[in-house]
Amino acid sequence: MISVVKWLIKCCHTVILNSNNIVKTQNEANTLLIIYLVALLLLLVGFLVIENIFHLRTLKKIPVRIHVNGTRGKSSVARLIAAGMRGAGLRTCVKTTGTDARMIDPEGNESPVYRVGYTNVIEQVKVMRWAVKNNAKAIVIECMALQPLLQSLCERRIVQSTHGVLTNARPDHLDVMGPSERDVAMAMAGTMTVNGDYFTSEREHLDFFEYAAKDRGSIIHSVSDKEIDDLTDEEMRVFSYTEFKVNVALALKVCEALGLDRAHALKGMWGATPDPGALREYPFEFRDKSYVFANAFAANDPVSTLMLWNNLLAKYSNCNSKVLVVNCRQDRQDRSNQLAEAITTWEKPDVILLIGTGTEYFVHYYKKYVTEVQREHVMIKVCENEGVETIYGHLVEMSLPDPYLLVGVGNIKGIGMEIIDYCEKSVGA
Repeated sequence: MISVVKWLIKCCHTVILNSNNIVKTQNEANTLLIIYLVALLLLLVGFLVIENIFHLRTLKKIPVRIHVNGTRGKSSVARLIAAGMRGAGLRTCVKTTGTDARMIDPEGNESPVYRVGYTNVIEQVKVMRWAVKNNAKAIVIECMALQPLLQSLCERRIVQSTHGVLTNARPDHLDVMGPSERDVAMAMAGTMTVNGDYFTSEREHLDFFEYAAKDRGSIIHSVSDKEIDDLTDEEMRVFSYTEFKVNVALALKVCEALGLDRAHALKGMWGATPDPGALREYPFEFRDKSYVFANAFAANDPVSTLMLWNNLLAKYSNCNSKVLVVNCRQDRQDRSNQLAEAITTWEKPDVILLIGTGTEYFVHYYKKYVTEVQREHVMIKVCENEGVETIYGHLVEMSLPDPYLLVGVGNIKGIGMEIIDYCEKSVGA
Protein backbone atom coordinates (compact mmCIF):
# COMPACT_ATOMS: atom_id res chain seq x y z
CA MET A 1 0.00 0.00 0.00
CA ILE A 2 2.76 2.45 0.91
CA SER A 3 4.56 1.82 -2.41
CA VAL A 4 1.32 2.47 -4.31
CA VAL A 5 0.79 5.81 -2.54
CA LYS A 6 4.40 6.80 -3.28
CA TRP A 7 3.87 5.95 -6.95
CA LEU A 8 0.71 8.06 -7.09
CA ILE A 9 2.51 11.00 -5.47
CA LYS A 10 5.27 10.72 -8.05
CA CYS A 11 2.74 10.62 -10.88
CA CYS A 12 0.91 13.69 -9.56
CA HIS A 13 4.20 15.53 -9.18
CA THR A 14 5.17 14.72 -12.77
CA VAL A 15 1.82 15.82 -14.15
CA ILE A 16 1.94 19.10 -12.24
CA LEU A 17 5.43 19.85 -13.52
CA ASN A 18 4.22 19.29 -17.08
CA SER A 19 0.93 21.09 -16.65
CA ASN A 20 2.02 23.82 -19.07
CA ASN A 21 1.61 21.29 -21.85
CA ILE A 22 -2.00 20.60 -20.82
CA VAL A 23 -3.46 23.96 -19.86
CA LYS A 24 -3.31 27.31 -21.55
CA THR A 25 -3.98 29.77 -18.68
CA GLN A 26 -2.66 30.24 -15.17
CA ASN A 27 -6.17 29.83 -13.72
CA GLU A 28 -6.51 26.44 -15.38
CA ALA A 29 -3.10 25.44 -13.99
CA ASN A 30 -4.12 26.47 -10.46
CA THR A 31 -7.42 24.57 -10.73
CA LEU A 32 -5.61 21.46 -11.93
CA LEU A 33 -3.16 21.73 -9.05
CA ILE A 34 -6.01 21.92 -6.50
CA ILE A 35 -7.71 18.89 -8.06
CA TYR A 36 -4.50 16.87 -7.84
CA LEU A 37 -3.95 17.88 -4.21
CA VAL A 38 -7.51 16.98 -3.23
CA ALA A 39 -7.22 13.65 -5.03
CA LEU A 40 -3.94 12.95 -3.26
CA LEU A 41 -5.49 13.83 0.10
CA LEU A 42 -8.40 11.47 -0.56
CA LEU A 43 -5.97 8.71 -1.51
CA LEU A 44 -4.04 9.20 1.73
CA VAL A 45 -7.24 9.18 3.80
CA GLY A 46 -8.37 6.05 2.00
CA PHE A 47 -5.01 4.41 2.67
CA LEU A 48 -5.25 5.22 6.38
CA VAL A 49 -8.81 3.85 6.57
CA ILE A 50 -7.77 0.59 4.90
CA GLU A 51 -4.68 0.36 7.10
CA ASN A 52 -6.86 0.80 10.19
CA ILE A 53 -9.25 -1.94 9.03
CA PHE A 54 -6.35 -4.35 8.57
CA HIS A 55 -4.96 -3.41 12.00
CA LEU A 56 -8.30 -4.02 13.73
CA ARG A 57 -8.46 -7.45 12.09
CA THR A 58 -4.95 -8.13 13.39
CA LEU A 59 -5.97 -7.17 16.93
CA LYS A 60 -8.95 -9.55 16.85
CA LYS A 61 -6.57 -12.41 16.17
CA ILE A 62 -4.75 -11.70 19.47
CA PRO A 63 -7.42 -12.06 22.20
CA VAL A 64 -5.09 -11.13 25.08
CA ARG A 65 -3.17 -7.86 24.71
CA ILE A 66 -1.19 -6.58 27.69
CA HIS A 67 0.22 -3.04 27.61
CA VAL A 68 2.98 -2.41 30.18
CA ASN A 69 4.00 1.07 31.30
CA GLY A 70 5.93 2.59 34.20
CA THR A 71 9.05 4.49 35.18
CA ARG A 72 11.11 1.62 36.51
CA GLY A 73 10.92 -2.13 35.94
CA LYS A 74 8.51 -2.26 33.00
CA SER A 75 10.90 -4.28 30.81
CA SER A 76 11.46 -6.78 33.61
CA VAL A 77 7.74 -7.05 34.34
CA ALA A 78 6.90 -7.46 30.64
CA ARG A 79 9.41 -10.33 30.40
CA LEU A 80 8.12 -11.90 33.61
CA ILE A 81 4.47 -11.78 32.53
CA ALA A 82 5.25 -13.27 29.12
CA ALA A 83 7.48 -15.98 30.60
CA GLY A 84 4.78 -16.84 33.15
CA MET A 85 2.15 -17.09 30.43
CA ARG A 86 4.38 -19.30 28.30
CA GLY A 87 5.17 -21.44 31.35
CA ALA A 88 1.45 -21.93 31.92
CA GLY A 89 0.89 -22.99 28.31
CA LEU A 90 -0.40 -19.78 26.71
CA ARG A 91 1.28 -19.03 23.38
CA THR A 92 2.69 -15.55 23.96
CA CYS A 93 4.87 -12.99 22.17
CA VAL A 94 6.52 -10.07 23.91
CA LYS A 95 8.18 -6.88 22.76
CA THR A 96 10.29 -4.81 25.16
CA THR A 97 11.95 -1.43 24.73
CA GLY A 98 14.34 -1.68 27.67
CA THR A 99 18.11 -1.44 27.44
CA ASP A 100 17.87 -2.85 23.91
CA ALA A 101 14.55 -3.28 22.12
CA ARG A 102 13.77 -6.98 21.77
CA MET A 103 11.05 -9.20 20.33
CA ILE A 104 10.60 -12.60 21.98
CA ASP A 105 8.61 -15.31 20.21
CA PRO A 106 6.39 -18.00 21.84
CA GLU A 107 9.40 -20.34 22.11
CA GLY A 108 11.38 -17.72 24.05
CA ASN A 109 13.76 -16.87 21.19
CA GLU A 110 14.90 -13.25 21.17
CA SER A 111 15.61 -11.02 18.19
CA PRO A 112 16.60 -7.35 18.10
CA VAL A 113 14.30 -4.66 16.77
CA TYR A 114 15.93 -3.16 13.68
CA ARG A 115 15.12 0.48 13.08
CA VAL A 116 15.89 2.86 10.25
CA GLY A 117 16.07 6.44 11.49
CA TYR A 118 14.31 7.64 14.61
CA THR A 119 12.14 5.55 16.91
CA ASN A 120 8.49 5.66 15.86
CA VAL A 121 5.45 4.31 17.73
CA ILE A 122 4.07 2.95 14.43
CA GLU A 123 6.58 0.18 15.08
CA GLN A 124 3.99 -1.32 17.43
CA VAL A 125 1.66 -2.00 14.47
CA LYS A 126 4.31 -4.19 12.84
CA VAL A 127 4.87 -5.96 16.15
CA MET A 128 1.20 -6.95 16.25
CA ARG A 129 1.47 -8.44 12.77
CA TRP A 130 4.61 -10.30 13.79
CA ALA A 131 2.74 -11.80 16.75
CA VAL A 132 -0.07 -13.00 14.46
CA LYS A 133 2.47 -14.62 12.12
CA ASN A 134 3.77 -16.51 15.17
CA ASN A 135 0.24 -17.73 15.94
CA ALA A 136 0.31 -15.97 19.30
CA LYS A 137 -2.83 -15.98 21.42
CA ALA A 138 -1.42 -13.25 23.64
CA ILE A 139 1.05 -10.39 23.38
CA VAL A 140 2.82 -8.41 26.08
CA ILE A 141 4.00 -5.08 24.72
CA GLU A 142 5.96 -2.41 26.53
CA CYS A 143 4.93 1.21 26.02
CA MET A 144 7.58 2.97 23.96
CA ALA A 145 6.13 6.49 24.02
CA LEU A 146 7.13 9.34 26.34
CA GLN A 147 4.97 12.22 25.11
CA PRO A 148 1.65 12.10 27.03
CA LEU A 149 -0.38 12.40 23.82
CA LEU A 150 1.55 9.58 22.17
CA GLN A 151 1.12 7.33 25.22
CA SER A 152 -2.64 7.73 24.95
CA LEU A 153 -2.53 7.29 21.15
CA CYS A 154 -0.58 4.03 21.49
CA GLU A 155 -3.20 2.60 23.82
CA ARG A 156 -6.38 3.90 22.20
CA ARG A 157 -5.43 3.40 18.54
CA ILE A 158 -2.65 0.83 18.33
CA VAL A 159 -2.58 -1.63 21.25
CA GLN A 160 -6.19 -1.41 22.52
CA SER A 161 -5.17 -3.58 25.45
CA THR A 162 -7.39 -6.04 27.25
CA HIS A 163 -5.13 -5.75 30.30
CA GLY A 164 -3.05 -2.74 31.33
CA VAL A 165 -0.06 -2.84 33.66
CA LEU A 166 1.73 -0.02 35.48
CA THR A 167 4.82 -0.74 37.55
CA ASN A 168 5.20 2.71 39.15
CA ALA A 169 5.21 6.43 38.40
CA ARG A 170 8.41 8.14 39.52
CA PRO A 171 10.15 11.41 38.62
CA ASP A 172 11.92 10.73 35.32
CA HIS A 173 11.83 12.37 31.88
CA LEU A 174 10.41 15.44 33.60
CA ASP A 175 11.30 17.54 30.55
CA VAL A 176 8.67 15.58 28.61
CA MET A 177 6.15 14.37 31.20
CA GLY A 178 6.85 16.79 34.07
CA PRO A 179 7.46 19.10 35.69
CA SER A 180 6.20 17.19 38.75
CA GLU A 181 5.96 13.51 39.66
CA ARG A 182 2.18 13.86 39.66
CA ASP A 183 2.38 14.99 36.02
CA VAL A 184 4.32 11.80 35.23
CA ALA A 185 1.49 9.76 36.75
CA MET A 186 -1.09 11.69 34.71
CA ALA A 187 0.89 11.08 31.52
CA MET A 188 1.20 7.36 32.19
CA ALA A 189 -2.51 7.09 32.86
CA GLY A 190 -2.83 7.60 29.10
CA THR A 191 -2.19 3.88 28.66
CA MET A 192 -5.09 2.98 30.96
CA THR A 193 -7.07 0.24 29.23
CA VAL A 194 -10.69 0.87 28.22
CA ASN A 195 -13.31 -1.46 29.74
CA GLY A 196 -10.60 -3.87 30.82
CA ASP A 197 -8.42 -4.81 33.77
CA TYR A 198 -5.56 -2.65 35.02
CA PHE A 199 -2.83 -3.93 37.33
CA THR A 200 -0.38 -1.81 39.30
CA SER A 201 2.08 -1.83 42.17
CA GLU A 202 2.06 1.98 42.35
CA ARG A 203 1.07 3.36 45.77
CA GLU A 204 1.85 7.08 45.82
CA HIS A 205 -0.50 8.07 43.00
CA LEU A 206 -2.95 5.19 43.22
CA ASP A 207 -5.85 7.60 43.77
CA PHE A 208 -5.34 9.15 40.35
CA PHE A 209 -5.13 5.79 38.58
CA GLU A 210 -8.34 4.72 40.32
CA TYR A 211 -9.96 7.88 38.96
CA ALA A 212 -8.63 7.16 35.45
CA ALA A 213 -9.87 3.55 35.65
CA LYS A 214 -13.36 4.73 36.59
CA ASP A 215 -13.31 7.20 33.70
CA ARG A 216 -12.44 4.46 31.19
CA GLY A 217 -14.71 1.83 32.67
CA SER A 218 -11.87 -0.42 33.80
CA ILE A 219 -11.25 -2.37 37.00
CA ILE A 220 -8.03 -1.59 38.85
CA HIS A 221 -6.13 -4.34 40.66
CA SER A 222 -3.48 -3.15 43.11
CA VAL A 223 -0.72 -5.45 44.35
CA SER A 224 -1.02 -5.83 48.12
CA ASP A 225 1.72 -6.18 50.74
CA LYS A 226 0.50 -9.70 51.43
CA GLU A 227 0.94 -10.72 47.79
CA ILE A 228 4.50 -9.43 47.92
CA ASP A 229 5.26 -11.09 51.26
CA ASP A 230 3.79 -14.39 50.06
CA LEU A 231 6.78 -14.75 47.75
CA THR A 232 9.37 -16.62 49.79
CA ASP A 233 13.10 -15.96 49.76
CA GLU A 234 13.56 -19.52 48.49
CA GLU A 235 11.36 -18.75 45.47
CA MET A 236 13.28 -15.55 44.74
CA ARG A 237 16.69 -17.21 44.98
CA VAL A 238 15.86 -19.42 41.98
CA PHE A 239 16.15 -16.40 39.68
CA SER A 240 19.52 -16.19 37.92
CA TYR A 241 19.67 -12.45 38.54
CA THR A 242 18.46 -10.04 41.23
CA GLU A 243 14.71 -9.66 40.78
CA PHE A 244 12.35 -7.76 43.05
CA LYS A 245 9.41 -9.35 44.81
CA VAL A 246 7.11 -6.51 43.83
CA ASN A 247 7.80 -7.14 40.11
CA VAL A 248 7.18 -10.88 40.45
CA ALA A 249 4.01 -10.29 42.51
CA LEU A 250 2.68 -7.91 39.85
CA ALA A 251 3.43 -10.39 37.05
CA LEU A 252 1.83 -13.25 38.98
CA LYS A 253 -1.28 -11.17 39.63
CA VAL A 254 -1.73 -10.66 35.89
CA CYS A 255 -1.19 -14.36 35.15
CA GLU A 256 -3.62 -15.47 37.86
CA ALA A 257 -6.25 -13.04 36.54
CA LEU A 258 -5.98 -14.85 33.22
CA GLY A 259 -6.77 -18.11 35.00
CA LEU A 260 -3.22 -19.45 34.75
CA ASP A 261 -1.73 -21.76 37.36
CA ARG A 262 0.56 -19.90 39.77
CA ALA A 263 3.12 -22.71 40.07
CA HIS A 264 3.50 -23.09 36.32
CA ALA A 265 3.63 -19.33 35.81
CA LEU A 266 6.32 -18.90 38.47
CA LYS A 267 8.36 -21.75 37.00
CA GLY A 268 8.19 -20.02 33.63
CA MET A 269 9.40 -16.78 35.21
CA TRP A 270 12.41 -18.53 36.73
CA GLY A 271 13.52 -19.42 33.22
CA ALA A 272 13.03 -15.91 31.82
CA THR A 273 16.00 -14.22 30.19
CA PRO A 274 16.55 -10.94 32.05
CA ASP A 275 16.78 -7.58 30.35
CA PRO A 276 20.42 -6.45 29.92
CA GLY A 277 19.63 -3.64 32.35
CA ALA A 278 18.43 -5.96 35.12
CA LEU A 279 20.25 -5.66 38.44
CA ARG A 280 23.18 -8.06 38.51
CA GLU A 281 26.23 -8.22 40.73
CA TYR A 282 29.66 -9.24 39.47
CA PRO A 283 32.52 -10.15 41.82
CA PHE A 284 35.93 -10.00 40.12
CA GLU A 285 39.61 -9.18 40.61
CA PHE A 286 41.60 -6.33 39.04
CA ARG A 287 45.29 -5.73 39.78
CA ASP A 288 45.13 -7.80 42.96
CA LYS A 289 42.13 -5.86 44.24
CA SER A 290 38.68 -7.35 44.95
CA TYR A 291 35.59 -5.74 43.45
CA VAL A 292 31.84 -6.22 43.32
CA PHE A 293 30.20 -4.32 40.50
CA ALA A 294 26.41 -3.88 40.74
CA ASN A 295 24.64 -3.02 37.50
CA ALA A 296 22.00 -0.50 38.56
CA PHE A 297 22.39 1.59 35.39
CA ALA A 298 18.77 1.04 34.38
CA ALA A 299 17.49 2.81 37.50
CA ASN A 300 17.28 6.22 35.87
CA ASP A 301 15.16 8.09 38.40
CA PRO A 302 16.47 9.22 41.83
CA VAL A 303 13.84 7.31 43.83
CA SER A 304 14.67 3.93 42.27
CA THR A 305 18.40 4.62 42.38
CA LEU A 306 18.30 5.45 46.10
CA MET A 307 16.42 2.24 46.87
CA LEU A 308 19.06 0.17 45.07
CA TRP A 309 21.94 2.11 46.65
CA ASN A 310 20.62 1.50 50.17
CA ASN A 311 19.93 -2.18 49.50
CA LEU A 312 23.39 -2.75 48.06
CA LEU A 313 25.11 -0.90 50.92
CA ALA A 314 23.32 -3.18 53.39
CA LYS A 315 24.07 -6.32 51.40
CA TYR A 316 27.77 -5.52 50.96
CA SER A 317 28.49 -3.88 54.30
CA ASN A 318 31.78 -5.79 54.37
CA CYS A 319 33.12 -3.74 51.45
CA ASN A 320 35.53 -1.08 52.68
CA SER A 321 35.23 1.35 49.78
CA LYS A 322 31.89 2.40 48.28
CA VAL A 323 32.02 3.91 44.80
CA LEU A 324 29.09 5.39 42.91
CA VAL A 325 29.77 5.08 39.16
CA VAL A 326 27.61 7.68 37.39
CA ASN A 327 27.31 7.24 33.63
CA CYS A 328 26.44 10.68 32.27
CA ARG A 329 25.02 11.59 28.87
CA GLN A 330 25.47 14.85 27.03
CA ASP A 331 21.80 14.82 26.01
CA ARG A 332 20.49 14.05 29.53
CA GLN A 333 21.38 17.21 31.46
CA ASP A 334 18.09 17.08 33.35
CA ARG A 335 18.94 13.60 34.63
CA SER A 336 22.39 14.79 35.78
CA ASN A 337 20.69 17.62 37.64
CA GLN A 338 18.20 15.30 39.37
CA LEU A 339 20.81 12.73 40.33
CA ALA A 340 23.38 15.26 41.52
CA GLU A 341 20.85 16.89 43.84
CA ALA A 342 19.57 13.56 45.15
CA ILE A 343 23.02 12.11 45.92
CA THR A 344 23.76 14.93 48.36
CA THR A 345 21.04 13.54 50.65
CA TRP A 346 22.14 9.87 50.48
CA GLU A 347 24.49 7.88 52.64
CA LYS A 348 27.79 9.16 51.29
CA PRO A 349 29.92 7.12 48.91
CA ASP A 350 33.70 7.36 49.25
CA VAL A 351 34.08 8.22 45.58
CA ILE A 352 31.75 9.45 42.84
CA LEU A 353 33.25 8.24 39.58
CA LEU A 354 31.89 10.13 36.55
CA ILE A 355 31.99 8.34 33.20
CA GLY A 356 30.37 8.79 29.80
CA THR A 357 29.80 12.23 28.26
CA GLY A 358 28.59 15.57 29.59
CA THR A 359 30.16 14.99 33.02
CA GLU A 360 30.70 18.72 33.42
CA TYR A 361 26.95 19.16 33.91
CA PHE A 362 26.91 16.71 36.79
CA VAL A 363 29.91 18.45 38.40
CA HIS A 364 28.21 21.83 38.03
CA TYR A 365 24.97 20.68 39.65
CA TYR A 366 26.70 18.68 42.37
CA LYS A 367 28.75 21.71 43.45
CA LYS A 368 25.53 23.71 43.49
CA TYR A 369 23.79 21.37 45.96
CA VAL A 370 26.59 19.84 48.04
CA THR A 371 27.56 21.16 51.48
CA GLU A 372 31.14 21.95 52.49
CA VAL A 373 31.20 18.94 54.85
CA GLN A 374 30.08 16.59 52.10
CA ARG A 375 32.60 18.12 49.70
CA GLU A 376 35.42 17.25 52.08
CA HIS A 377 34.38 13.62 52.56
CA VAL A 378 33.40 12.60 49.01
CA MET A 379 35.98 12.41 46.24
CA ILE A 380 34.89 13.27 42.68
CA LYS A 381 36.83 11.61 39.87
CA VAL A 382 36.04 12.50 36.25
CA CYS A 383 36.78 9.77 33.68
CA GLU A 384 35.00 11.14 30.64
CA ASN A 385 35.44 9.18 27.40
CA GLU A 386 37.86 6.72 29.01
CA GLY A 387 37.97 2.95 28.61
CA VAL A 388 36.97 0.38 31.24
CA GLU A 389 40.47 -0.67 32.36
CA THR A 390 41.61 2.96 32.51
CA ILE A 391 38.64 3.74 34.75
CA TYR A 392 39.42 0.86 37.10
CA GLY A 393 43.07 1.90 37.05
CA HIS A 394 42.13 5.29 38.52
CA LEU A 395 40.51 3.51 41.47
CA VAL A 396 43.69 1.52 42.10
CA GLU A 397 45.72 4.74 42.05
CA MET A 398 43.52 6.18 44.81
CA SER A 399 44.87 3.50 47.16
CA LEU A 400 41.50 2.90 48.79
CA PRO A 401 41.09 -0.23 50.93
CA ASP A 402 39.45 -3.17 49.21
CA PRO A 403 37.11 -4.89 48.68
CA TYR A 404 35.34 -2.27 46.58
CA LEU A 405 31.60 -1.98 46.01
CA LEU A 406 30.95 -0.27 42.67
CA VAL A 407 27.37 0.71 41.87
CA GLY A 408 26.69 1.84 38.31
CA VAL A 409 23.81 4.32 37.95
CA GLY A 410 22.47 6.94 35.56
CA ASN A 411 22.43 5.38 32.10
CA ILE A 412 23.49 2.09 30.57
CA LYS A 413 24.26 3.23 27.03
CA GLY A 414 27.82 3.48 25.73
CA ILE A 415 30.47 2.92 28.40
CA GLY A 416 27.82 1.45 30.71
CA MET A 417 27.36 -1.55 28.41
CA GLU A 418 31.13 -1.83 27.99
CA ILE A 419 31.56 -2.10 31.76
CA ILE A 420 28.88 -4.81 31.96
CA ASP A 421 30.55 -6.77 29.15
CA TYR A 422 33.92 -6.46 30.90
CA CYS A 423 32.46 -7.66 34.20
CA GLU A 424 30.75 -10.65 32.58
CA LYS A 425 34.00 -11.68 30.92
CA SER A 426 35.94 -11.17 34.15
CA VAL A 427 33.52 -13.32 36.14
CA GLY A 428 33.58 -16.05 33.50
CA ALA A 429 37.36 -16.00 33.16
